[in-house]
Amino acid sequence: MNNIKITSNYEKYERFEDMKLHPNILKGIFAYGWEKPSKIQEIGIMPVIDGRNCIIQAQSGTGKTGTFSISCLNLIDPNIKSCQIIIISPTREIAEQTLNVISRIGTYTNINIYGVIGGKRLETYSISNAQIIVGTPGRIFDQIKRNNIDTSTLKLFVIDEADIMFQKGFKEQITSIIEYSNENCQISLYSATLPKDILEMITKFIKDPVQILVKKEQLTLEGIKQWYVGLSAEEDKYETLKDLYGHVGVGQSIIYCSYKRKVEWLKDNLIDENYPVAYIHGEMSQEMRDDVMKDFRAGNSRILITTDLLARGIDVHQVSLVINYDLPNDKESYIHRIGRSGRYGRKGYAINFVTTQDSQYIKDIEKFYNTCIEPLPANIKEVMS
Repeated sequence: MNNIKITSNYEKYERFEDMKLHPNILKGIFAYGWEKPSKIQEIGIMPVIDGRNCIIQAQSGTGKTGTFSISCLNLIDPNIKSCQIIIISPTREIAEQTLNVISRIGTYTNINIYGVIGGKRLETYSISNAQIIVGTPGRIFDQIKRNNIDTSTLKLFVIDEADIMFQKGFKEQITSIIEYSNENCQISLYSATLPKDILEMITKFIKDPVQILVKKEQLTLEGIKQWYVGLSAEEDKYETLKDLYGHVGVGQSIIYCSYKRKVEWLKDNLIDENYPVAYIHGEMSQEMRDDVMKDFRAGNSRILITTDLLARGIDVHQVSLVINYDLPNDKESYIHRIGRSGRYGRKGYAINFVTTQDSQYIKDIEKFYNTCIEPLPANIKEVMS
């Protein structure tokens, strides 16, 4: 708790049984596999249930989605058969994952939950009768304008990955949804990173929020070992990658590249050399992206190559290694990327390919997170075994 700033004196709950949760929701939590709350769940569930506006910063892999899913389910009035809660995410993949988590926790309830997500055929009847709607900004706002979502009964608006949502492009849609909501609607925001300028913007339109904020220097997950490989030039990366996979044996790994063409180039080369590779980027159809993620989660491919499309929110428990083939364009994305490994306290490893021209930038990332990214050890096979 000494690394978390909380503006209100909320009690810490070390057992789900001690929270004010409906028995069927509690049953769903245990069936999902959670025996006790994570650190953020200990203090982040009850303020929302108590009706407070909240700004909650939670590290990747610590149960953030479960935190707001449990709160949302517990707030539903079974007598109101229209929209009471909207949960909004920046990408289809994150929205689909949220829909999966909240549906599974709500298995033993009679709560109607529906996904309003791009690339999916929507049923007007199901939207109109959903008590919880999960989706992406454009699709949800379109359904509000069509009067398929009744915002007069909206109790809570949940904004996931809030730092992205209040940047140009999403901000206008989020603001419009809030304007359509009734004035008593509660707002809760969640993100792993909340830069100061975004936080200041958010606090201007949310009344008296409970703020649960992790200090920036505590953001990097303790369970993730971070290393770098110093390289003279871009051309050295590919052979280094093959050499690395020749030395380490990992269950599943994610490789991040800076743009689509490089993802496809790397995929083609690795497939030619019989590596079990899948790939995903934003220009693929939603159906293709869904199929790739389904196969990867099932373990049918060991290596997933992607852009920052999958830097946030995607939870694949078997992933233990993240390779930054290219460093991210912004420092905030670094923690989201490496947070794909070491989920829920498991061991995780992050390896960064650093060319000569990247040497200052990797130092900037270290300084930003007050962390240490060490040279890749020569005995990497033993270290990761």
